[in-house]
Amino acid sequence: MKPLPRTARAYIVCAALGAGACALPALLPPSPTPWATAGLLAALYALCELPARCRLLGRSAGGSVPMGTGSFYPVLLAAALLLPPAAAVLTALPGGLLARVDEPPARWRRTWRAAATALAVWAAAHTAAALDAPAPGAPAGALPHALLPALGAALAFCLVLTALDGGIRATADGLPPRAAWRGLLGRALAPHLVHGLVGLMMAVLWRSPHGPAAALLVLLPMYLSCWVFAQYHHERAAHQATIRALVQAVDIKDSYTRGHSERVGHASVLIARELGMDGDRLDTVRFAGILHDVGKLGVPTRVLRKDGPLTPEERRIIELHPEYGHEMVRGIGFLGEARAAVLHHHERIDGTGYPYGLRGEEIPECARVVAVADAFDAMTSTRSYSRARPVATALAELERCAGSHFDPRMVAALVRALDRWGWRTAVTADEAGTQVPAPRAPGPLAPQPKEPA
Repeated sequence: MKPLPRTARAYIVCAALGAGACALPALLPPSPTPWATAGLLAALYALCELPARCRLLGRSAGGSVPMGTGSFYPVLLAAALLLPPAAAVLTALPGGLLARVDEPPARWRRTWRAAATALAVWAAAHTAAALDAPAPGAPAGALPHALLPALGAALAFCLVLTALDGGIRATADGLPPRAAWRGLLGRALAPHLVHGLVGLMMAVLWRSPHGPAAALLVLLPMYLSCWVFAQYHHERAAHQATIRALVQAVDIKDSYTRGHSERVGHASVLIARELGMDGDRLDTVRFAGILHDVGKLGVPTRVLRKDGPLTPEERRIIELHPEYGHEMVRGIGFLGEARAAVLHHHERIDGTGYPYGLRGEEIPECARVVAVADAFDAMTSTRSYSRARPVATALAELERCAGSHFDPRMVAALVRALDRWGWRTAVTADEAGTQVPAPRAPGPLAPQPKEPA
């Protein structure tokens, strides 16, 4: 177990002291705290966290959602609208301290979660009050008036929580400040605004003649949606584990191409983005790039690791790897179009490729993307039988072969993507070392001493 750095412990202690200071006015006489409302909301938030503490119930009830996804933040945001700031802080503490923690040190993690959510709720409650939230006896018809305070509270909650999370990442993981906060706000903003609206509905129903019991009904669809989201995450994690296992098996068998699959997946995504693909299509292209060489598991190791040129018989054997790969992944339904790319990534536009000699548009688009990414990484990586070429040289070779070996659209998309994002070359031979300079006369792409990727 990696110990928690002292800076991270000090950071957590400061957050806990800050949360305690924010909650203190609610405990000092004369206290304006509406204890009935605060107690119900605190108990509700804690009750929502309890199923995750049980392994069996946690799995069936969505308890395995990663910590911090905010499944029950609407309860806290409703507290920010219903209670004074100090009292709202108290509602966050029991649930945060009872939250399930899968990794040690559990006490520090629970303390951190309780303190961070408490500070975020305090900021949200102050923001709602500053934006003139309806007073505690306001009728349900005050909903339009409460919309702005609710959104402001959700935004303040999000900003404080992401700021604090970035700080813990910087202190606990040793990340540079820019890396620690990168992407946190963008990922959290939309979900927190939705939670704010759900919290507003809870607050309005809480103040209505129907009372707290009606407010609880708002949590049911929210809880179900979080459960569905958790199942989606589980499914994606299973997909990633399947792909990771296949790639690791290929890397173990063909150590000369270690890392090649991941880089081809990355280059394929760069090309696909330039072509306007997004969402699930990008995932499919990435899977295709990562798994394009999985068929090498069916090729004898002595052929894969041979240092010299291949004999005609050995070349025929290695050219079977796309078909082997397709047989291996054909039953993995989530791969979709990626299965065709595994089979056809060595086809050429002029019909001289293998295994079926397809030409032009007969080759699936995903396969044409992977073909370019595969050849590019093969040329820019050092192997046992060839030295790496500079990126500019590799791109020039791809452009020379565009229209015969490769789809010109894919080549042009890669050139644009690398001009925008750049590329970091890597050594993939067994001996890790410095990038080997490219030879003066790189020669044509087609006649490589071994199958290039």
